[in-house]
Amino acid sequence: MPMFRRKAVASLKDWKEKLAPKYAVLLEGARRVGKSTIAEEFAKENYRSYIKIDFANISADLSDVFTDITALDLFFLRLQTVTGVTLYRRESVIIFDEIQLRPSVRQAIKYLVADGRYDYIETGSLISIKKNVRGIVIPSEEHKIPVHPMDYEEFMWATGNDSYGVLRDLYRLDSPVGNGTNRKLMRDFRIYMAVGGMPQAVQAYVDGRDFSQIDVVKREIISLYVDDFKKIDSSGLIGRMYKSILSQLATGKRRYIVSAATQKRKTGRDLERLSDLLDSKTVIPCYNALNPGVSLSQTRDDETYKLYLSDTGLFTTMLFDASPGAGSTIYSKLLSDKLPADLGYLYENVVAQMIASTNRELYYHTWNKAGSTHYYEVDFIVQAGSKIIPLEVKSSGSRMHESIDVFCGKYSKYIRDAFLLSQKDVGHQEQLKSKPVYMLPFILEEL
Repeated sequence: MPMFRRKAVASLKDWKEKLAPKYAVLLEGARRVGKSTIAEEFAKENYRSYIKIDFANISADLSDVFTDITALDLFFLRLQTVTGVTLYRRESVIIFDEIQLRPSVRQAIKYLVADGRYDYIETGSLISIKKNVRGIVIPSEEHKIPVHPMDYEEFMWATGNDSYGVLRDLYRLDSPVGNGTNRKLMRDFRIYMAVGGMPQAVQAYVDGRDFSQIDVVKREIISLYVDDFKKIDSSGLIGRMYKSILSQLATGKRRYIVSAATQKRKTGRDLERLSDLLDSKTVIPCYNALNPGVSLSQTRDDETYKLYLSDTGLFTTMLFDASPGAGSTIYSKLLSDKLPADLGYLYENVVAQMIASTNRELYYHTWNKAGSTHYYEVDFIVQAGSKIIPLEVKSSGSRMHESIDVFCGKYSKYIRDAFLLSQKDVGHQEQLKSKPVYMLPFILEEL
């Protein structure tokens, strides 16, 4: 896995300076987001020595070392002998990669941390971790750091684009940037939408591969996810739930419907499958807040939610999964802004990903129109202290935004700002502030 500059490294440094050795650290996230690479590169840069144990690919001799961890002096001697690495008190770190495959080791973290000789970094797939912790005591001495697909700033770092600070300055000016400049900045952003933030796909792009080759990389990741789902549920229904996300967003459903994915009546087992899907971190839940004037979290409706993919690059690939031969044409249309207007939910997904990358919960709000079978819907709402910020997402600069206008009238005293996110330049439409979607990170920075 390639190593790019990642924001999780700063979180690891905070852990090392403030929490180690009293806490181990667990890097949480979906498969293939770069957790193992981040852990190893951090170990190389910040410790005198390190040992990395990959429980998904471990030799018999090394595996035998872990049959008994109770006698720590002997355990550490055997570990150094088998790996050929010398450990130094308070100067070394041990990485337990794919920790979910060895539950007894995860349980032993409590005693390893209490011993205090070394630091410990754990990585693993959450969907498997959950299935392998039954019967063990989860250590309270774990500090968790979420690892997301690469956000737009990380993508720009990886591709050598150093204009992120310029974007921030343009945002702060709160003035139109000019049609030509905005078109160029939107073209750059649509490349991110096409490639996504999975490190392998980003590396393929950096290496100069064309989009059909990058698409192959992303399809392999999707297949890996589906295979993972089958390992914990042989029915294949979790994979169907995963792949149903796009079609449900495409049809503009008010909420995600499990039975629409499984093609049968929802059961209690389906709720477990949904929980497994959420634990995999391959998807982002967005919950309906029943009363945004009271509280987003306190009026969250756990039964009414939408799902988005955690990576928009994978979303772009799955969007055209039915016709893989058309991939290059589709990418060409996306990059030149010639996609059909009804694919606006692709922009919704990238907004969901950008909000999730800041470790915020996602919310939306729907309510019925008086005297009508139709309803209003605000795409996203984020908390800003005691206030809220509604976000409307458009693939173009449509002047039609009735829902957020009505929302602003209904909840005006609770709203700090309201934004219309699209591809159009900075501007104002009545009470709405219009911003190009690439400026969303700076809106979130100010919260």
